[in-house]
Amino acid sequence: MRYAFVARERAHYPLGVLCRLLGVSRSGLYDYLGRQMNPGPDPDASLRRDLRRCHAESRGLYGRPRLVTDLRELGHAVGPKRVTRLMREEGLRGKTKCRARPRTTDSSHARPVAENLLDRQFDVTSTIPAWVSDITYIATREGWLYLAVVLSLQTRQVLGYSLSDRMPDDLVEQAFLNAWQRSSGPRGVLFHSDRGSQYASHDFRRTLTALGFVPSMSRKANCWDNAVAESFFATLKNEEATGVYPSKVAAHAGIATYIHGFYNPTRRHSALGNRSPDNYARDQMAA
Repeated sequence: MRYAFVARERAHYPLGVLCRLLGVSRSGLYDYLGRQMNPGPDPDASLRRDLRRCHAESRGLYGRPRLVTDLRELGHAVGPKRVTRLMREEGLRGKTKCRARPRTTDSSHARPVAENLLDRQFDVTSTIPAWVSDITYIATREGWLYLAVVLSLQTRQVLGYSLSDRMPDDLVEQAFLNAWQRSSGPRGVLFHSDRGSQYASHDFRRTLTALGFVPSMSRKANCWDNAVAESFFATLKNEEATGVYPSKVAAHAGIATYIHGFYNPTRRHSALGNRSPDNYARDQMAA
């Protein structure tokens, strides 16, 4: 930086004065100028190429921590500072997740609610097998869609989901049954949700009980009791559903591609040691 300053200012001030004030030598300056005029091959060329590719394959979403992991898996011996510098030089940035605000919960009903058995035990190493679920809204130019998802607490996989033009009681039941079929019908699993009327419906509670699940619900007006599901929705709206879809068909296709083509198989998750949900689940099965 000192040589660059001297080279830039030498047209305005005596060269000897600049070198003396900044503590640099004339020979060092001339060597610097020679390197600037005849730059050698970029030692980071391969790293830059892989950095750009990893960032593009993440849909432009990954920041430094996940890119460091990607590059190390490709065989590059890199640290966070070096990746930060190269990202700055390449003009690459990750996307910051916005906090989600639940707006789809109708808890003003007379249906029975379950006790909060999960009690914010969200760590993936929790010994309590649990699924979490919630509903959010998706904007399209043809009107709203409502999305219900079911995630595994232990792997953060989206096990099942359902989209509908409205929020009927069977919206969450369909998402749950999709997850149950994918997971080969486990029993004794905690099923945690908010107190929305869909989750408290007679038919859905009967389905949960019949398939051996134990219901658990957040405390009233406390979205943090269902933070894992809320976090997924924040990620979805930051990375996929970032605006208004042109049609409901486009929304269905975009969300399906995001969940099955990126989030579950590829997207690195900080709670999973920067592994994707599917890879983490396979590692757990192997262990």
